Amino acid sequence: MGARSASLRLNALLMAADLEPLNSETLNRMEEYVSLFIRWNARLNLSAVRGEEGIISRHLVESIAVANVLPHGITTLLDFGSGAGLPGIPIALCRPEIAVTLAESQGKKAAFLQEAVRTLGIAAMVEAKRAEALKKTFDCVTLRAVDKMPKAVTAAAKLVAPGGWLALMTTTAERQQLEEAAGVGIQWSEPQQLPGSESRILVLGQPISLRA
Repeated sequence: MGARSASLRLNALLMAADLEPLNSETLNRMEEYVSLFIRWNARLNLSAVRGEEGIISRHLVESIAVANVLPHGITTLLDFGSGAGLPGIPIALCRPEIAVTLAESQGKKAAFLQEAVRTLGIAAMVEAKRAEALKKTFDCVTLRAVDKMPKAVTAAAKLVAPGGWLALMTTTAERQQLEEAAGVGIQWSEPQQLPGSESRILVLGQPISLRA
């Protein structure tokens, strides 16, 4: 799949999911990200999804959908256990008003994130450490396919700033367990189905006691 066909495919999938198509500049940077992803994935195993089609239809469309529905007013976001930069890098590309931090403790994956940030020229920071070690809070904390997800959610909830949001990309089967892991006192939105899957969802939680 060439660059132009990849762009057409991505925008076609977005429109099929009732999402706005991307402008040409953002599309070009998404293409660069996919190209970099494929090259590094051959060596580092960033994702089990190998082909361009799968990366576009699964990873990018899901992450762009999340970027579109994150509440307005978010200025800082932590992608907890960012891995290959999902959903953090697509969020940084689609929502440039948000300062994104990509936290990844595995050195080789953190190196990929550094290269992606440099290549794409996005205003994102890479923290090559466990997210739990960060000494600040964020308006939004996202999690997707993190190892030991319930334990990670418990830690992530503590990094949400007053009035902030916890954004979990999960499945209907895992939803209750993860909401419980986040602790009491969080008001959860109705789950929003993610494109391309009947079971994958996004749920947004906001600590009631910290709400503005």
